[in-house]
Amino acid sequence: MGDLTNSDFYSKNQRTESSHGGELGCTMEELRSLMELRGTEAVVKIKETYGDTEAICRRLKTSPIEGLPGTAPDLEKRKQIFGQNFIPPKKPKTFLQLVWEALQDVTLIILEIAAIISLGLSFYHPPGDSNEGCATAQGGAEDEGEAEAGWIEGAAILLSVICVVLVTAFNDWSKEKQFRGLQSRIEQEQKFTVVRAGQVVQIPVAEIVVGDIAQIKYGDLLPADGLFIQGNDLKIDESSLTGESDQVRKSVDKDPMLLSGTHVMEGSGRMVVTAVGVNSQTGIIFTLLGAGGEEEEKKDKKAKQQDGAAAMEMQPLKSAEGGDADDKKKANMHKKEKSVLQGKLTKLAVQIGKAGLVMSAITVIILVLYFTVDTFVVNKKPWLPECTPVYVQYFVKFFIIGVTVLVVAVPEGLPLAVTISLAYSVKKMMKDNNLVRHLDACETMGNATAICSDKTGTLTTNRMTVVQAYVGDVHYKEIPEPSSINAKTLELLVNAISINSAYTTKILPPEKEGALPRQVGNKTECGLLGFVLDLQQDYEPVRSQMPEEKLYKVYTFNSVRKSMSTVIKMPDDSFRMYSKGASEIVLKKCCKILSGAGEPRVFRPRDRDEMVKKVIEPMACDGLRTICVAYRDFPGSPEPDWDNENDILSDLTCICVVGIEDPVRPEVPEAIRKCQRAGITVRMVTGDNINTARAIAIKCGIIHPGEDFLCLEGKEFNRRIRNEKGEVEQERIDKIWPKLRVLARSSPTDKHTLVKGIIDSTHTEQRQVVAVTGDGTNDGPALKKADVGFAMGIAGTDVAKEASDIILTDDNFSSIVKAVMWGRNVYDSISKFLQFQLTVNVVAVIVAFTGACITQDSPLKAVQMLWVNLIMDTFASLALATEPPTETLLLRKPYGRNKPLISRTMMKNILGHAVYQLTLIFTLLFVGEKMFQIDSGRNAPLHSPPSEHYTIIFNTFVMMQLFNEINARKIHGERNVFDGIFRNPIFCTIVLGTFAIQIAIVQFGGKPFSCSPLQLDQWMWCIFIGLGELVWGQVIATIPTSRLTFLKEAGRLTQKEETPEEELNEDVEEIDHAERELRRGQILWFRGLNRIQTQIEVVNTFKSGASFQGALRRQSSVTSQSQDVANLSSPSRVSLSNALSSPTSLPPAAAGHPRGEGVPQLSLRRVRKA
Repeated sequence: MGDLTNSDFYSKNQRTESSHGGELGCTMEELRSLMELRGTEAVVKIKETYGDTEAICRRLKTSPIEGLPGTAPDLEKRKQIFGQNFIPPKKPKTFLQLVWEALQDVTLIILEIAAIISLGLSFYHPPGDSNEGCATAQGGAEDEGEAEAGWIEGAAILLSVICVVLVTAFNDWSKEKQFRGLQSRIEQEQKFTVVRAGQVVQIPVAEIVVGDIAQIKYGDLLPADGLFIQGNDLKIDESSLTGESDQVRKSVDKDPMLLSGTHVMEGSGRMVVTAVGVNSQTGIIFTLLGAGGEEEEKKDKKAKQQDGAAAMEMQPLKSAEGGDADDKKKANMHKKEKSVLQGKLTKLAVQIGKAGLVMSAITVIILVLYFTVDTFVVNKKPWLPECTPVYVQYFVKFFIIGVTVLVVAVPEGLPLAVTISLAYSVKKMMKDNNLVRHLDACETMGNATAICSDKTGTLTTNRMTVVQAYVGDVHYKEIPEPSSINAKTLELLVNAISINSAYTTKILPPEKEGALPRQVGNKTECGLLGFVLDLQQDYEPVRSQMPEEKLYKVYTFNSVRKSMSTVIKMPDDSFRMYSKGASEIVLKKCCKILSGAGEPRVFRPRDRDEMVKKVIEPMACDGLRTICVAYRDFPGSPEPDWDNENDILSDLTCICVVGIEDPVRPEVPEAIRKCQRAGITVRMVTGDNINTARAIAIKCGIIHPGEDFLCLEGKEFNRRIRNEKGEVEQERIDKIWPKLRVLARSSPTDKHTLVKGIIDSTHTEQRQVVAVTGDGTNDGPALKKADVGFAMGIAGTDVAKEASDIILTDDNFSSIVKAVMWGRNVYDSISKFLQFQLTVNVVAVIVAFTGACITQDSPLKAVQMLWVNLIMDTFASLALATEPPTETLLLRKPYGRNKPLISRTMMKNILGHAVYQLTLIFTLLFVGEKMFQIDSGRNAPLHSPPSEHYTIIFNTFVMMQLFNEINARKIHGERNVFDGIFRNPIFCTIVLGTFAIQIAIVQFGGKPFSCSPLQLDQWMWCIFIGLGELVWGQVIATIPTSRLTFLKEAGRLTQKEETPEEELNEDVEEIDHAERELRRGQILWFRGLNRIQTQIEVVNTFKSGASFQGALRRQSSVTSQSQDVANLSSPSRVSLSNALSSPTSLPPAAAGHPRGEGVPQLSLRRVRKA
């Protein structure tokens, strides 16, 4: 979105505007400037310029009730004049940029330099033939051709470097492509409700045009700017634009401005769209950022390049950019913890890297010393000036050997394996109805030990039907005949249900013959409307008689009220209020009840207790939700004070109590059984009453009768976990959560408290990893706090999706089990790869090292090592990282945070196979020439032709790796390594492919690969030795791991690495958490800059950003009250339409980049001091 494109965009629009502006009564400029006003200013401006909002609708040729006609030419024209509702995304990186980034790898740079020196020296011929006497190790005579071929090794090294770079760049490129695909998929999924030609339709956000009449409701993320036309009790959280945490109440006469990117926290209504895409408030800010982004980028690059290189090699997984080292420390300080796997891998990679460095340094030192001592001390050769190039050439050769050892030691394939494995899983998880928004969530899920699930819609089908009712003193166990209910009562009941529900809720005829009627809108209300239809009445006529505009006052449902009420004006100017809500709450406010004759009679507290016992509890024990419907009449004068809610919502008259059934999804009990078998505790957190919750929990199998478990209500839960001052105490939570299975009548804050309590608990030796499901706006804080937040794709509000890590596209609990399976599979794939990779590394390093020390030359040449290391690593990571998951993954307990990456069994396999390979390679090295009756390849002079002897060693080595790759498919000591091998075609292709290339290298590789073609019998021996790996694998599997106590595990995350951050958090945590989550006050600047930064770095986001974002998100935005700090760590992203709110674009930039006039660094410090 650079300067250029934007100015083009604008000038183009300006031109079209001047020509069309007149056809519609407003120009884009006028509307844009109108939307920049706030509150009363805006009201005044509308009055002066247009008259009222109706007049604006007329000018925009739209009807507040019917909406736009929705004809294609009209929509096209509007798009031309006012623009489309999307913001052009950042351009992706080109392939060349990715190649350039891959070239920044330190080991590759060292190799390039060494290769270039080696090339340069091979072309340099010293004058005269004086170099015969230079060095003894020159040995056997060189024929002319061989001396000429000295350049080949250097060239071959350069060539293999190019191969590696291209492979890496290609991987990054395909990753970025997938990433964008995922983003556009998320964008397409976001729809919004508008009225067109009098019909309520759902259209993709990008299709919204100026003049559309949009219906907005609780939980929506506004996709465009607009003016409020009509609605009730609408409250908006504008913190994403203004940083003000208070919810803003909207009304036509006080503040009608609705801005894109803000959240609807309460109420519902309609708005006329006045600005879309780059012209909406969020769009304008992004446009400004787009221009600023490019310059920022340039400044950034300079800072990075200076010390990026060193930081990078040692932390291959942390980031591919290196970043400012200084900033990195800060970021790490501020970062709670990496995703579990990433933490373990980074640690392991650093350990291996250090070991490799030491080994390669020793190799070089030994080679140089041996050579100098041998040449100058033992043979007493003088250092002649004309011999210098020859000596230098030797030293370069030694240096290259050293670098090769280092190259082999550092597992480059690791970051690749992780990425491939994650990207592959994410792609496949789409098919299993999991839309992954943050990559690391996929792997964290494999470690989950607890799932806190909603009840409605996740465990149940979310298809509500009324099955029991208590009307006129009779408890009907099924739907009553309309004739058996008093006519007056029936009329009241139909009116109360039809009017006191969102008019967007409807029951439509089924799509297919014989299917169930379609329920649209709020499912509980659909159940009640279905009850009206079952009583052979109709709600439509009631609604058309009392349209939405005529409703006098609406108290919308929210988690505090737990009820909804609507006031209407009667023909005689008196008022009537209809109320519905959770039965125990509404009944407390009733003082009368309608009798069988349809007359109100007194309803005393003791009658209520009897009703609870006889009606409500039996319904609840059948797993029904009980809803009470009531009404109250008010006199016309004096008019009641509608803002005094407590007085208004009292003295009600109960009309009826209904029991609504929401059947358990048929596949849920099985899914929950799988979870429990896999060592995951499922807890149900619901707003329903405790008996209903318990009944459903038993049906699902969350609790089994006779077990020792707790079912608590929110109030009781709070009483038990808070001390006298009302503060939550961790010790108290620790007493409760291990046994808690059901938390009923809970508020969103309770859910958050429970999740936080379980995560922070040190009660068990493993830190709990908690997954949470949520669909409501109020579930945001809990979803953010959890290790993995699942939002519902169908029932979920935009706010919940924004806060989540994974979206369940079918709202189904059993999809969570699939996520667990994939998560565990990622973990296992990476362990398989490690087991394979480390065996190769251990063997290659030891062979190169000892070979160099004993024979002055590594038996495996630099180019061969590169082939083995880089090419085979890349392929092996592909092969082993794409193993499909099996059900057996769910038969073990979760690994948890402290389990090492490389278990004892794996360590046994690695060392066991290394012993086999080393024994055979050294046997071949020292007595191979006798076994095969060939010339020895040891002590060959510089540039001598490749020997069959060393080729056999190289070939055998590769064959052993190939067969060991099959062994590596199992990491828990299973015997059948071929199990399910044909289910993974990639694996078979790669093993056969590698084999084919190996044949080509040996037979035709010649000088560049230091290979000499082999006979058939020699090939047979190589393959036979390789096959021995499989037999040896069985031998190793027989040795019981428990006996080998000396084996160390590696790659373990110790607890102490996480503690400093916890302490750091203690003092900041004092700010009331729920309030802070809702404040999320942030100015768009940092977030926007981060976003832009991110889109420049999508690839790194994939490699490292995932952990970064995870950390930032889990940091649960530790904010201090000062605004700028809040912005910085606030993870929630602004979104205009989802076209711009790439929900996956993680902001790793937040802490890791020197930008934003130094404010971020500043604020970080301030948080720490706080």
